[in-house]
Amino acid sequence: MIGKLKGIVDSYGEDHVIIDVHGVGYVVNCSARTLQKLAPVGEAASLAIETQVREDAIRLFGFSTEAERDWFRLLQSVQGVGSKVALAILSILSPGELASAIAGQDKAMVARASGVGPKLAARIVAELKDKAPAFAGIDPVVARLSGEEPAAAPQAAQDAISALVNLGYGRPQAAAAVAKSLEAMGEGADTGALIRRGLKELAG
Repeated sequence: MIGKLKGIVDSYGEDHVIIDVHGVGYVVNCSARTLQKLAPVGEAASLAIETQVREDAIRLFGFSTEAERDWFRLLQSVQGVGSKVALAILSILSPGELASAIAGQDKAMVARASGVGPKLAARIVAELKDKAPAFAGIDPVVARLSGEEPAAAPQAAQDAISALVNLGYGRPQAAAAVAKSLEAMGEGADTGALIRRGLKELAG
């Protein structure tokens, strides 16, 4: 199994790149985001690789980071999500944005991807909320409020998160909801207001 490729960019296709490794050209399918980050033709490139072996083909999928590859694998654990849909999601959302969307149960954000309807988006955020890598590249505001970076988090926000956790919500979801509330209401918002708006965010 191939886990990494390091070589020279030979050429680009609409959804793939050919990497020349010592004279052998590997066709690697990539998300639009990964393709945009790669070097121009003729220059060196390195990709984290996911190898999928089927009866009729061996396909290579390339990613600029291991975090993106982890999300590619995780997304396909959801029924109805194949490699094409997983790449479509990763083409519009970075690993951090995807983590934030799932933590905040933001179905609309996931549904922006090609081939993802409202029902599938709802299934993705529901099924991955407990499986998602903890704060994998998550929005820094969410991480700060969730205790990953406790410094500078407003006390009212910390209290609001604690209240939502006590109501039964997971800390990532509570932190994402309060982060959105803070963004809308400003850092001077009091605990009660943040709890009320946070509940609306979680309900939505």
